[in-house]
Amino acid sequence: MKKVYFILTTLIIATLSSCKSTKETTSTSAIKNLSARKVVKRHLASNFEGNTIDAKLKVKYKDKKEDIGFSVKMKIKKDEVIWLKGIKIITVFKAKITPEKVSFYSPYKKNYFEGDFSMLKKLLGFDVNFKQLQNMLLGQAVLDISENKQKVDIVNRSYQLHPKKQPLLFDIFYQIHPDHYKLKKQYLVNQLKEQRLDIDYTDYIKKDDLLFPKRTVITAKEKNKFTNINIEVRSINFNTNLEMPFRIPSGYKEIKL
Repeated sequence: MKKVYFILTTLIIATLSSCKSTKETTSTSAIKNLSARKVVKRHLASNFEGNTIDAKLKVKYKDKKEDIGFSVKMKIKKDEVIWLKGIKIITVFKAKITPEKVSFYSPYKKNYFEGDFSMLKKLLGFDVNFKQLQNMLLGQAVLDISENKQKVDIVNRSYQLHPKKQPLLFDIFYQIHPDHYKLKKQYLVNQLKEQRLDIDYTDYIKKDDLLFPKRTVITAKEKNKFTNINIEVRSINFNTNLEMPFRIPSGYKEIKL
C-alpha cells in the first residue's frame, strides 16, 4: 500500500492541464532584470481566482519495478476540499483532503486510512498543510514566499527565487515564467539524505481567463531509487457545482502509519 500512498501524494502535488477549447501560451518576450520583490509580487498576483475545479486526469507512473497507467477524477473546492478517485477498470481508491484531515479508502484492498497531515509528512519528508498542497496543485509556490526575503537569479529563461535563509531540512527553489509569472518548476533538495523532488510545469494554457499547467512531470530521486509520474488532464471545468461523495464502507480494515 505504500506505493498507492505515494501515488496519492504525488497526485496532490501535481497540477492540472485543460481541454480542447483552450489555447496554448508561448514565451516570446525577453527576460527583464527584476528585483526579487517584484517577481514575488507578480507571482502572488497570478494565483488562481476561481472557486472550483472539476478535472479528469491521465496518470502514468514509473519506477525501477513498475510502469503503470490509470485515470483519476479530481475535484477541488478552493480552500475547503480536494477530492480524488483513482480508476483502473474498477475504482482503486478514493481520497478526501480537508484543512483538518486526510481520508483515504481502497475498494480493491478493502482498507482505509483517516488521520492528520503527518501521513503526508512521512511521505514528503517535510511539514505540509492543506494550503501548501493546494498551492502546488494550482502552480503556485508551496511555501509563502512573501514571509521571507528572497533572492532572484535568471536560470533557464526564468526567474529563479529561493529564500535567502533556506529551511533547516531542505533547500527549495522556484523557477517562475517571465510572461505570466506562474511556476515553471519548483524543486526541493535534501543533500544530507541525497533526496530531490522536482515538479515541472512544462507548459501553460489559458481557459476562461485562467492559466493552468498543461502537463506536469514529477520526479523523485533518492540514492539508487527514482520515481517518475506524468499527469495530463483529459477534461476540466471551472466554477461548477460539485458533488464529492465520500463514505468509508463498513468492514474495511484500518491502516496504521
